[in-house]
Amino acid sequence: MSEVSPTRSAVIEMKDERRAMHEGYVFLDEKCLLLAGEILRELARFGQLQREFLRLHDAALSALQGAVARHGLQGLQVHPASDLAAAQLRISARSLMGVRLQQAQWLAGAAPAPESVQPSPEAQACRRAFAAVLALGAELAAVSGNLERLSLEYRRSVRRARALQDVMLPELDHSIYDIESRLEELEQEDAVWMRQGASR
Repeated sequence: MSEVSPTRSAVIEMKDERRAMHEGYVFLDEKCLLLAGEILRELARFGQLQREFLRLHDAALSALQGAVARHGLQGLQVHPASDLAAAQLRISARSLMGVRLQQAQWLAGAAPAPESVQPSPEAQACRRAFAAVLALGAELAAVSGNLERLSLEYRRSVRRARALQDVMLPELDHSIYDIESRLEELEQEDAVWMRQGASR
């Protein structure tokens, strides 16, 4: 039984509150649909990037095997690495329903690769192959982060929508029904008292 005093104004306030809760539920439901659509788009992009990443990774391993076969492991270790000081990670961001989505792009520096003592096509191919893996890895990491944030917000929104639909709205409906029933009882009692008072 509701502890609110059974008055018409209390019923009106509760109905207004119920209307606001229902609007909140509709908003959360639409938000879940938008987030789910974006998750599907990001998953498709992630799958495409992951396939490309695995292809580049396999190519880099083949290039590494070729360079090791040419120079040996110790000989390859003395080859200079790519100069990453001039490289830049460019991140652009957008927002969807309060969720920050990022897109990353690895921009290799314009500086030429350092000269090695024993240059070879195999060593150059190995350097280029691993640079391509690094560039795509940055893009893949951004999409992975987007999926994590979208999934977290989706689960949170679903929990809130269910709480409204399954708990708060039914409780409020029950309270409104309870108060309206008590008001009818009070009105009937008043009518009985008035009839009894008129008959005397």
